[in-house]
Amino acid sequence: MSEKKQAPKAVVAGGGFRGPRAMGPRQPVDKKALKRLLAYLKPFWPRLIIVLLCIVVNAFATASAATFLGAVIDDHIVPLLASGSQDFSGLVAAILRMAALFALAIVAVFTQGRIMAVVSQRVLRSVRDEMFAHMQTLPIRYFDTNTYGDVMSHYTNDTDTLRQMVSQVLPQSLSSLITLVVVFISMLGCSVWLTLLVILSTLFMIRVTAKIGGGSARYFISQQTSLANLNGFVEEMINGQKVVKVFNHEPQAKEDFDRKNDELCDNATEANKLGNILGPVNNNLGHLQYVLLAIVGGALAIAGTPNLSLSGMGTLTLGNIAAFLTLSRNFMQPISQMTQQINFIAMALAGASRIFSLMDEPSEQDNGYVRLVNAKTVNGELTESEERTGLWAWKHPHSADGSITYTRLQGDVVMEHVDFGYVPDKTVLHDISLYARPGQKVAFVGATGAGKTTITNLINRFYDIADGKIRYDGININKIHKPDLRRSLGVVLQDVNLFTGTVMDNIRYGKLDATDEECIAAAKLANAHDFITRLPDGYQTVLKGDGSGLSQGQRQLISIARAAVADPPVMILDEATSSIDTRTEALVQQGMDKLMQGRTVFVIAHRLSTVQNSDVIMVLDHGHIIERGSHDQLIAEKGQYYQLYTGAFELE
Repeated sequence: MSEKKQAPKAVVAGGGFRGPRAMGPRQPVDKKALKRLLAYLKPFWPRLIIVLLCIVVNAFATASAATFLGAVIDDHIVPLLASGSQDFSGLVAAILRMAALFALAIVAVFTQGRIMAVVSQRVLRSVRDEMFAHMQTLPIRYFDTNTYGDVMSHYTNDTDTLRQMVSQVLPQSLSSLITLVVVFISMLGCSVWLTLLVILSTLFMIRVTAKIGGGSARYFISQQTSLANLNGFVEEMINGQKVVKVFNHEPQAKEDFDRKNDELCDNATEANKLGNILGPVNNNLGHLQYVLLAIVGGALAIAGTPNLSLSGMGTLTLGNIAAFLTLSRNFMQPISQMTQQINFIAMALAGASRIFSLMDEPSEQDNGYVRLVNAKTVNGELTESEERTGLWAWKHPHSADGSITYTRLQGDVVMEHVDFGYVPDKTVLHDISLYARPGQKVAFVGATGAGKTTITNLINRFYDIADGKIRYDGININKIHKPDLRRSLGVVLQDVNLFTGTVMDNIRYGKLDATDEECIAAAKLANAHDFITRLPDGYQTVLKGDGSGLSQGQRQLISIARAAVADPPVMILDEATSSIDTRTEALVQQGMDKLMQGRTVFVIAHRLSTVQNSDVIMVLDHGHIIERGSHDQLIAEKGQYYQLYTGAFELE
């Protein structure tokens, strides 16, 4: 089993149930995330203007309903009662005008909902596209230090909070704000004295809301983090379910899950406990304000106090009081709505902050300028070809004079005094020097953790070396464009990854423009053709769940065929046959020998039988090359390789 060094992962401390006071510091709200989120709305500004107009129409209708009540009382009902007239034409006309306004408001609300549904989904599409595109640029180190469940949570839970934010919270908050302005102006049109009383009570309500809402917002942010941790743990348990059952680890797994679930429950409980009381508190404060306004308004009317309004001084009438009481309700309702949106805003900003933290992760650095191109020989000189010729060359531009030189890709790999550590203070490779000439087969042997896989990771530039140089066909690999470097390397890993799709698609993954015939030829080379033809639909059999319907050996054979169809000049075989039985290994080895002909090959193996025919065998121990030579040479030296081969001691 090949080793894989990883940087330390974040560990959630255990220790049983953690109550609300023991959950650590609550995370602050990321206000910058809101600004970045709003930037995604810029392309939709024409539609948002229509939404704004719809909101204004709805707000105007809401305010008009209250002023309409006052006008009906003062201009129609009171005169009709006083005169005893039966002429209701004026009242009916006023009601019809109001009905038309409300019908327009209904159309506006419907239009607003339709537009925001389209805008929100397109914003989410843009966020997911940008997030996934950026994720493809991240270095391997990021995925080594973050659980897959946590990364997946960005695309599910965090993105869903953005949907609520864009489709519901933002338009409702904007609607509430515009309604507040329109209703406030309407209140001033009724009575300035009563409006001042509303302002004082509103300031008190805002103070209470800030006290309660601030605490709930922080807990909602912690809830998103706890949810991501729980998702990561569940993903690990699903992938490792066989291991859990083999070692009877179910009780411990349940205990670990309960601890993480308790943490999520604590954060969610505290968040919702504070959030759920916001609405009732604001509603009851609104009721108290309503009663206070009725008392004060009635007292002012009875006392005959002059009423100041936008239209000047006048008398506070019954219609004014009735209209103002309705307006006060309409004024408190958007405030209550806005305070209740605080929780959703906090969740959305927490999700946005996590999404933007992924987007802000530094991309894999690539300063390479040497490119891999199709080449052909013209008059004895290499030149670039637009067609695939089977001949590859490194295109090396020279900035000094603007000239371009071509170096034939041969597969000559040299490492000179290389030091490397996954973390700066811990070196895992020490002064590694080796060379692999074109067509040579170089094998790495050693215990787990000796540094075998690390060497191949450095050749691929999954990580960059701390000191020394690695040259590929005489070119420092730091100068080679990473995608071109990796295109020249074929890798067969111990851990096989198959993708949802047909067997043919999985083989073609190594070369997207490969024909069916080339894929079948590659499968035959890897001795995978026979078992593939026995599948229900042959090469068109659809694989799901990482090829869960296949044996480990069959999955490995497909991965070898995938590397074969790519036809790279350099092959890296990282325990490629470790999951295959001895009989199948003999068949695969024949195909591998054909595949390796004329190629530079790096082989990592614990089965020493697979490396005996290597040109050079290197024995590693704790990041040092302690022995090197052919099989016969190392046996003759009777060193550690000899002891391994004769069974004096075994690899761990």
